[in-house]
Amino acid sequence: MAATAFIFLALLFIFHFKKAHGTDQVSSVTERSNLQTYIVSVQQPEGSDVAESEYVENWHRSFLPYSLESSDVQQRPFYSYKNVISGFAAKLTEEEVQDMKKTNGFVSARPERKVRLQTTHSPSFLGLHQGMGVWKESNFGKGVIIGILDGGINPDHPSFSDEGMPPPPAKWKGRCDFSTCNNKLIGARTFNIEGNVKGTEPPIDVDGHGTHVAGTAAGAFVKNAESLGNAKGTAVGMAPYAHLAIYKVCFGGDVDCTESDLLAGLDAAIEDGVDVLSISIGGGSVPFFNDSIAVGSFAAIQKGIFVSCAAGNSGPFNSTISNEAPWILTVGASTLDRSIVATAKLGNREEFDGESVFQPTDFPQTPLPLVYAGMNGKPESAFCGNGSLSGIDVKGKVVLCERGGGIARIFKGEQVKNAGGAAMILMNDEPNAFSVIADPHVLPATHVSNDAGLKIKSYINSTATPMATIIFKGTVIGNSLAPTVVSFSSRGPNLASPGILKPDIIGPGLSILAAWFEPLDFNTNPKSIFNIMSGTSMACPHLSGIAALLKSSHPYWSPAAIKSALVTTADLLNMNGERIVDETLRPADIFAIGAGHVNPSRANDPGLVYDIQPDDYIPYLCGLGYSDKEVGILVHRPVVCSRIGKIPEAQLNYPSFSVTLGPAQTFTRTVTNVGQVYSSYAVNVVAPQGVVVSVKPSKLYFSKVNQKATYSVTFTRSGSGYTSGQFAQGYITWVSAKYSVRSPISVRLQ
Repeated sequence: MAATAFIFLALLFIFHFKKAHGTDQVSSVTERSNLQTYIVSVQQPEGSDVAESEYVENWHRSFLPYSLESSDVQQRPFYSYKNVISGFAAKLTEEEVQDMKKTNGFVSARPERKVRLQTTHSPSFLGLHQGMGVWKESNFGKGVIIGILDGGINPDHPSFSDEGMPPPPAKWKGRCDFSTCNNKLIGARTFNIEGNVKGTEPPIDVDGHGTHVAGTAAGAFVKNAESLGNAKGTAVGMAPYAHLAIYKVCFGGDVDCTESDLLAGLDAAIEDGVDVLSISIGGGSVPFFNDSIAVGSFAAIQKGIFVSCAAGNSGPFNSTISNEAPWILTVGASTLDRSIVATAKLGNREEFDGESVFQPTDFPQTPLPLVYAGMNGKPESAFCGNGSLSGIDVKGKVVLCERGGGIARIFKGEQVKNAGGAAMILMNDEPNAFSVIADPHVLPATHVSNDAGLKIKSYINSTATPMATIIFKGTVIGNSLAPTVVSFSSRGPNLASPGILKPDIIGPGLSILAAWFEPLDFNTNPKSIFNIMSGTSMACPHLSGIAALLKSSHPYWSPAAIKSALVTTADLLNMNGERIVDETLRPADIFAIGAGHVNPSRANDPGLVYDIQPDDYIPYLCGLGYSDKEVGILVHRPVVCSRIGKIPEAQLNYPSFSVTLGPAQTFTRTVTNVGQVYSSYAVNVVAPQGVVVSVKPSKLYFSKVNQKATYSVTFTRSGSGYTSGQFAQGYITWVSAKYSVRSPISVRLQ
């Protein structure tokens, strides 16, 4: 290895609020200040053999400013990374980091961040059917290994049975820390920097999130699945014959995932030989070189591993997207056509449909007194916060609570129940509009829209004796508005890289039934446990599993080719044949749906793909204004941007366009034929308002598979009737006799 080669190390110090107190036996050195975690980059020594893990770890430890023999070191949590960032994680004080900066070969250091964890019917809703189509063509994902970075798994769940499963492929090098692993669940490990000085702990799921995600991506066929008697059917993941490798990097609570653990899981997954990584975790927008998911995912795509990540749950507000890097598939959340209906019926006979997983059969149909929790004028009471109903007479009544206030939906019902309430109507706030969620409430309840809630409030104020009941109608399939964008799904535009459109795509993420870690309160069959969850955390594994199907069908496609196939074949229309709408029931914009809703069957045969090799990202990263050192952290080798050159963001061979337009701009794209041998495509342009889009040539011709063709696109403003900063959207579609290959366009007018 050349003497000038760099290894960029991550020294991540965890300031773990929940676990730091009382767990570390600190020496006088560590008492100087609070321990923290940093990411550190250092130069590689001459003549090193980076393939030797022991050598790499010793090299990393040599940068620590305290003695390797000290007892303090043995009690310090430490990771040595081999693949993702060629670095290490350790607990250090600020003084120790300052000392380290004086060491020859030191490059940089940064503190660690914390990040958040962000189905019986969804396969058929997505067109996946046994014996035909993409499931048959991909052999149900057989031979593909999906790595799940999350909160562990319930290994004994029937969704992880290996009946009919072959052994894992010979390339698999991972291990399983359960005694019950099999040909489905082939790997399971825990990465907990807080606990790694105390030995290995099994990756048991303690909150259900990881089990649910794993079951959604690759759960086996399980008949008679249901949740509290609803959503009955055969539960199955997107890639039911794919193998699962579980990397527990989260330990309970929304923010109980640390970058050092996440990087350790990524490092192991790459070393183990996974094909797809599913990461339902994300944080706020930061430059890519400071984003551990972006850095680790780049190392993954360098090894041909596809990475799917959740877009985040901070919608419906713009510029809230997580996981913005172009080498990641960023997935927003949509609805299914299934509802678990609970109808609020008022004393004036008005009815408002809502949803709830808990559907009691013995709730009285005769009206009960109805009361608004915020009748005392206190916001905490309106939100049904902890103890806020103590001064309100709710005993035996139906209580109207408002969504929000930082209080969980189910917790609101607990407060109503504790105060003696008979039932709850939960009304949306204005931003969430018509997006309602089926939850396993602790009492009879329904979650209704903001519009319905306002009408219920009006009814309460119109009469001295307001009355209501809830009619539980169970599972209803066939909502013709589906799919719609869910309110919580985070939105673009992309802050870290405005020239890359995010999210890329949307997939099912609302009221998804999948495997669970423990029986629900009312579950009568504890051996077959399922629950319904919502979030972009649920949408992400849908796309991870579908990517595994494509990987099985097309084993030589690159991660970028798989992403292109998903993006350019996505649907823009709902089951009614009309434009997909958002939580307001108005057409969803491009920052909500990206390219559209996933269509697995079309993605498996896309016609053309926009391919990108890992090195193609380097001039793009240089064009973002990153320094040589910062680009090197991402691509894991020394980079000199002045020699490589820079390109604008929109020049990356991405399957979409995101352009900031002042003077006219021209960009090129190269497509690869993966469809019919002899084929021709004509361009069809839907130009954004106020923009002229010119494509040259207007026709593309192919005479063999894998043949490439390049075209240019020029964007020019038309007229002056626009506001600076205004966004407009459109599409470029290449159409042949068989295929339609569509790229979305976002233009910000200056």
